[in-house]
Amino acid sequence: MSDIDAMDFFRDESLVDDPYPYLETVRELGPVWREPNHGVVLVTGYEEAIEVFHDTATFSSCNSVSGPFPGFPVELEGDDVGALIEQYRDQLPMSDQLPTLDPPLHTDHRALLMRLITPKRLNENEAFMWRLADRQIDEFLEKGECEFISEFAGPFTLLVIADLLGVPEADHETFRTALQGNRNADRAIGSTDHDSMAHNPLEFLYQQFTAYVEERRRDPQDDVLTGLATATFPDGSTPDVLDVARVAANLFAAGQETTVRLLGTAFQLIGDDPELQQTLRDERDRIPNFVEEALRFESPIKGDFRLSRVASTVGGVEVPAGTTVMVLNGAANRDPRHFECPAEFRVDRPNARHHIAFGHGIHTCPGAPLARSEVRVSIERLLDRMADIRISESVHGPAGARRYDYVPTYILRGLSRLNLEFTPVG
Repeated sequence: MSDIDAMDFFRDESLVDDPYPYLETVRELGPVWREPNHGVVLVTGYEEAIEVFHDTATFSSCNSVSGPFPGFPVELEGDDVGALIEQYRDQLPMSDQLPTLDPPLHTDHRALLMRLITPKRLNENEAFMWRLADRQIDEFLEKGECEFISEFAGPFTLLVIADLLGVPEADHETFRTALQGNRNADRAIGSTDHDSMAHNPLEFLYQQFTAYVEERRRDPQDDVLTGLATATFPDGSTPDVLDVARVAANLFAAGQETTVRLLGTAFQLIGDDPELQQTLRDERDRIPNFVEEALRFESPIKGDFRLSRVASTVGGVEVPAGTTVMVLNGAANRDPRHFECPAEFRVDRPNARHHIAFGHGIHTCPGAPLARSEVRVSIERLLDRMADIRISESVHGPAGARRYDYVPTYILRGLSRLNLEFTPVG
C-alpha cells in the first residue's frame, strides 16, 4: 500500500471493508507507529500490545472508547498529565463505564460485576441459551433463508444477556424493541463519519436497571435481580443504585454488540467453506478452537485506546505524556512474530487462544466466557437444524467475488448483514 501517510484510519471509509492491508503496511514501519493525521500512536505488535495493556500506571483507560474524538477537554501539557486526567475525565464519552475506569475505582466496579457473573449463574444462563437458540431458529427455519444478523445474532445475544442479568421475561420484548430496533446505534461508537460521540448512549439501560435495583432493594425476592441489587463492593459497602445500573448496562451493551460481530464472522466462515462446515458437523469438539481462531482472525474490536499519563517508550518509539495510543487488537492478532501465516484461517491453529480479541490485563473482557458459550451453542443448534448452510449469492455475490457491508466504525469489526440460505432439518 502506497502513500500510507495520506490515509486516515479513523475517517477513511475505504478501510472499513478491509483494514488489513493498511495495518500490515503500518506494521512494516514498526510494531509502534505514530500516524500523522491525528497524532495517534498505533500499536500493531503483539508483545507491544500486551505491554501497553498491562502498564496501567503509565496508560490510562479514560479514553478507551473514544480515542482522538472528541479529544481531551483541555490541552495536555507537561511531563505528567495524571492530575489533568482525573480532573477532566468525567467530561469524556462514557466516562462512567467500566472500560474507561482506572484503578482503584475500576478494581471495585469490576469486582462488583464479577459477583454478578458467577459460574453458577453462567451455567443457568447456558441452559437458557439452548432453549432460546431453538426459539430464534423457529422464527425463520421454514423459509430456508435468513438475514442472520437481525434475525438471529442480534435478538439472541440481547436476550441471553437479559436472562443473565435477570430481566423478567415479560420485559424481554421491551428490551428487544428498544435496543434491536435501531441497528444504526453502532455508528455512535467509533463512527467513520464526522458526528461527535454522544456522552452517554445508554440512557434506556440506566433507567431500566435503576428501576429494577430500586424495586428489589425495597422488595427482595429469590431472583437474579435481587442478587444484582444487593451485591456489594469487596469492602462490604453497598454501591449506589446508579453504580449497579452502570455495571449492568455496560455488560448489556458491550457484550451484545461484540458477540453479534463474532457470530457474524463465524457463520460467514461456515457458509463460505463447505469443507470447514462439514468438519464442524462431524467433529463438534473442534468448535471451541474454531471460535478462538475466529476471534483471532476477525477480532470484533479493532482496537482499544489509552492515554499516556507520563512519557514512556514502547517498541522503541517515544510516547510523550498526553499521547493517545491505540492498541490494534486486530493487527496484534495477525502479528507474524507470534502467529504463523496470520492471514490464513486455520481451524486447528495450536495457539489460537493467545489472541487478544478480549483485551488483556485488568481490562480483559469480563463477558468472554459468556461470548464463547453463546457462539458455541449457536453453532451447535444451527448445525443441528440446518443442512448445507451457504452464503446467499443473490445478496452477496458468488464465491470468490463476495460483497459484504461492514459496520462503519474504526472500533468495531464485523458484518452489518449476512444473508444465509440452508435446507431445514426437523
